Amino acid sequence: MPVASENAVRLLYDALLDAWNRRDAPGFAGLFTEDGSVVGFDGSQMNGRPGIAAALGAIFKDHPTAAYVPVVREVRYIGGDAALLRAAVGMVPPGGSDINPAVNAVQSMVAVRGKSGWRIALLHNTPAAFHGRPDLAEALTGELRRAWHAR
Repeated sequence: MPVASENAVRLLYDALLDAWNRRDAPGFAGLFTEDGSVVGFDGSQMNGRPGIAAALGAIFKDHPTAAYVPVVREVRYIGGDAALLRAAVGMVPPGGSDINPAVNAVQSMVAVRGKSGWRIALLHNTPAAFHGRPDLAEALTGELRRAWHAR
């Protein structure tokens, strides 16, 4: 993947997490393709920019959301004008100073390049529970804590 494209995909992901952390539902949704989709941490699905904006608007209105702390694992082409970004994320509760290990997750983002640049086609969140492997859960939490403190 050319460095410029990889950087563009990373910047798109950074913008996405920044919009979440600012609780900006329209800004978050605006980073998606018109028919983009989100699969949330709990398995809920949001489809299309208007649907994403409406669902997140309701979440941000009714719930104090935690801030994302990411560690990007890789960015790679998956064909033509499409790329996959894989990351691990932790969340710091509002007013908090540490990662909440109970909500660590793995994220996959599929980005596509069109006439208006890179946009997100799919964001998928999966809990990083590591059932029966507490050493992996602790290692991820440690890595995310280091990322949080290094920012």
